[in-house]
Amino acid sequence: MTGLALNCKINTKSLFDRKHYFYADLPAGYQITQQRVPIAVNGSLSYSYLGGRKRSEMITRSVRVRQIQLEQDSGKSLHDDQRNRTLIDLNRAEGQLRVDANVSVHRPGEPLGIRTEVKNINSARFVARAIDYEIQRQIKVLLGGGTVLNETRAFDSKTGTTVPMRDKEGLQDYRFMPEPNLPPLFVYKDVASVPDGFDPAHVVLIDRLKAQLPELPGVKRLRLIEEYGILPEHSFTLVNEDGLIEFFDRLVQKTKMEPRKLIGWVIKELMGNLNQQNLKVTQSPVSPEALAQLLNLLDSDSISSSAAKVVFQEMWKNPEKRVDQLVKELDLGLISDREELKKICQKVIEAHPDLVAVIRGGNKKVLNKMMGAVQKELKGRADPVQLRNLLEEMTS
Repeated sequence: MTGLALNCKINTKSLFDRKHYFYADLPAGYQITQQRVPIAVNGSLSYSYLGGRKRSEMITRSVRVRQIQLEQDSGKSLHDDQRNRTLIDLNRAEGQLRVDANVSVHRPGEPLGIRTEVKNINSARFVARAIDYEIQRQIKVLLGGGTVLNETRAFDSKTGTTVPMRDKEGLQDYRFMPEPNLPPLFVYKDVASVPDGFDPAHVVLIDRLKAQLPELPGVKRLRLIEEYGILPEHSFTLVNEDGLIEFFDRLVQKTKMEPRKLIGWVIKELMGNLNQQNLKVTQSPVSPEALAQLLNLLDSDSISSSAAKVVFQEMWKNPEKRVDQLVKELDLGLISDREELKKICQKVIEAHPDLVAVIRGGNKKVLNKMMGAVQKELKGRADPVQLRNLLEEMTS
């Protein structure tokens, strides 16, 4: 499935080989790998990032993938510096991500530089940190007149640096040979290509695996942009945060508000609170359905946007309470009665004659301060558009 996700050609027949070398983490003296005919070849990985002057333009690049191969996992070296010894853990059943990154730098137009291999990388985030550090380290060496060594280095996640492990001592002869104990691995394109006598349910079918592929990140981002009309940078946030797309999809289904308006609440209010308390999306005390109830009240002009934010914070503290109950307890229902609003506006106008004079002098921006003062008196319960129109009328 990895090969299909990376747009590779899947070899219907792949072969296993022995790669010979001696190191403590490989007691047999050889590693089973696929050097001649691997499971998948000639793929590509397309990725997108935000660029441009305002970092709002989605730029897509593509990286070629030469091959994907099945390979025996070697042991893990555990270094005990206090006792000056190294232990080998041969139990590789934990399924942890492990990456070896090969890095080299060179000036444009010059031959490729000498590469280093960076090991001890166990997360996607550390891949980026290790590669970024190694690039800058090699550039610094070359600018200082030095030479980059062909060596193996280890990434230290605590310091964010790479440290030397061992040099490669020239080109190593791994003495590849066909693996005598493992037969070729066969996969089939579809049911029609399965040989007679084989049960299609018991073989690997490429078409069946294609149908099982999940929606990939790039496809998800494009779908979110096209289906909901949101900005590219918002699609990155939805895809990158585990569980956030599912939360957003449920929210869209439960509210009448446009997705472009919903996204601000999800990213600013929801994610703001989650990040502040170091919680996952699945741990949010406010469910999509509860947030939808709040936003439906806002969309129907039953509460103001500022009041809705106050209610949201109370929902976070008291998730067991209904939204309408909180609005009533906090007395945050929208005041739309013109005469009632007019009384409060008159009170604020009389308390700020200096601001009124500036507004009547032609500086309409000061009207925002007047609106803020009125909203403070009303605890944010006035519709901003109605309030602005009324203040403009009363200060003209």
